[in-house]
Amino acid sequence: MAAIFLPRAMRIGAGSIHELPVALSQLGLKAPAIMTDAFMASSGVLDRLLFILAEAGMTARAYSDVIPDPTVTSVEAAVAFVAEGKHDCIIGFGGGSPIDTAKAVAILAAKGGTMRERKAPHQENEPGLPIIAIPTTAGTGSEATRFTIITDETNDEKMLCVGLAYLPVLAIVDYELTLTKPARLTADTGIDALTHAMEAYVSKLANPFSDGMAIAAMRAIWPNLRRACEQPDDRPAREALMVGSLQAGIAFSNASVALVHGMSRPIGAHFHVAHGLSNAMLLPVVTAWSAPAALNRYADCAHAMGLSEAGEGEQAAVGRLIEALRDVNRDLSVPTPKTYGIDETRWTELLPLMAEQALASGSPGNNPRIPDAETIQSLYREAWA
Repeated sequence: MAAIFLPRAMRIGAGSIHELPVALSQLGLKAPAIMTDAFMASSGVLDRLLFILAEAGMTARAYSDVIPDPTVTSVEAAVAFVAEGKHDCIIGFGGGSPIDTAKAVAILAAKGGTMRERKAPHQENEPGLPIIAIPTTAGTGSEATRFTIITDETNDEKMLCVGLAYLPVLAIVDYELTLTKPARLTADTGIDALTHAMEAYVSKLANPFSDGMAIAAMRAIWPNLRRACEQPDDRPAREALMVGSLQAGIAFSNASVALVHGMSRPIGAHFHVAHGLSNAMLLPVVTAWSAPAALNRYADCAHAMGLSEAGEGEQAAVGRLIEALRDVNRDLSVPTPKTYGIDETRWTELLPLMAEQALASGSPGNNPRIPDAETIQSLYREAWA
């Protein structure tokens, strides 16, 4: 038996941002607080959103101090901003960090308490304020998930928080918002979305519904990732990445992620590496280690991505998949932790803690091949160089 969770409403396609007021009205909402970052505010994109709402007679206030990898303190500041106004919903507008912030704020502003008391395995299912997600990157899939990640800066832990309360009621998925994104961000978020799809498909919690979404996502993302990086204004490629990211988000929200994500979060927390980039650093190494335990599932990934020849055996297909993941990292200039500039001594010292935090997240338990702490440390060492 599978339990499937989705946003109540989704508006998908070019220009769908203009449908936000109508979509809010359908849900009986009219006074949003917008969570976004300084770039969205300075680039004029936030002004555009505010204008669309104002034209429809909706009063919105915007908080533009969201930081990358939101922390307990940064979320508390955003909650204080919301408390100063009269708001009936929270909009996350931007990449994963504004949407993650919006999810946390929607709960704390309505219910109080802390994010630490809500970290997994706790399930936060009773809703707070309604959440609206408007992604401007094709990667996190957060517009369709029941997860948020907030860093506790006291111990550099990325806390995974889970529950229906974090699932947006409305997602506006407008690929035109991604047309100006630089190649590095396009690459990192694209590989992030690919990782979501692959991990959802090989997860021990996979089900027929999530499988369909994961396969569709891989088919959309893989042939368009390099194209969008090389030609930022390639509209069909951008649209495919945006839809693929949404499908991958739906897939992993209903099947969970696995070892790559479990190991990725501590890298982000301790070394402030962007989440998509730390996933990319790990994906080839973790796939190679995990594949023997689920050759058929990884071979399906290779087929979906168009990497295997007709009639080719599973072993050969998986070999092509692992090679292709290494190739795309090279082609898109994904650094290793070493070439990124992380200090080797500190990396080595933190391996036991990082392995412990990876296991504590629960994600490695969904992997086809389940590692112990020692194995995770050796995979970190392999990924280093």
